[in-house]
Amino acid sequence: MGEEIKIPAKDGSSFMAYMAKPSRLPAPVVIVIQEIFGVNQGLRDKCDWLASEGFIAVCPDLFWRLEPGIQLTDKSDAEWKKAFDLMNRFDIAQGIEDLRATTHTMKGHAEANGKVGCLGYCLGGKLAYLMAARTAIDASVGYYGVMIETLLDEAVNIQTPLMLHIAEEDEFVPQEAQQAIKNALAGRENITLHSYPGLNHAFTRIGGKHYDSKGAAIADERTITFLKETLAA
Repeated sequence: MGEEIKIPAKDGSSFMAYMAKPSRLPAPVVIVIQEIFGVNQGLRDKCDWLASEGFIAVCPDLFWRLEPGIQLTDKSDAEWKKAFDLMNRFDIAQGIEDLRATTHTMKGHAEANGKVGCLGYCLGGKLAYLMAARTAIDASVGYYGVMIETLLDEAVNIQTPLMLHIAEEDEFVPQEAQQAIKNALAGRENITLHSYPGLNHAFTRIGGKHYDSKGAAIADERTITFLKETLAA
């Protein structure tokens, strides 16, 4: 359903992205921001799902400066070790620049309607929050973003719509951190928070240990409604 494209980087090089397109064009763009496993089949499937909902979905390879084309799963200890190593060496600021480059490329895409949003999972959820705080992206969605509680001073800069999905039993985001996020962001007209009792990190990762089909369906329906409202031409 999708294809690989090249995104020009700020330094003159380029990096790969997976793109899936809907049947009806032009359409709004959603940049899908990876977890720590790279642009794997799970993220490609997310792009295909978004395309089926009427969006041009693009998932850039943000680990390209470390190991281009990496595709890991959550099925082995070796892959988890590799994923955490990549995450620990990943330059967040550089990642935002690559996401800016992706936004710039897709905003001018011949089949796009000029609106660009982003949607991220785990590490990508953190980056989606930072895209809302540091860029003029039209809308952002973060699923169980990690370490957002350490970046709450940047919330004052968020001017465009942001939606965050918070798993209340998230093993990587303690409840104290969740409460700090809620205290800092609740009540903002352009920020929507959804909290999911009993659900753990990666509850929308199909095939994952903590996948919850009911919770995933609720979160995804909220996301699609939000993106359609905020990215309409």
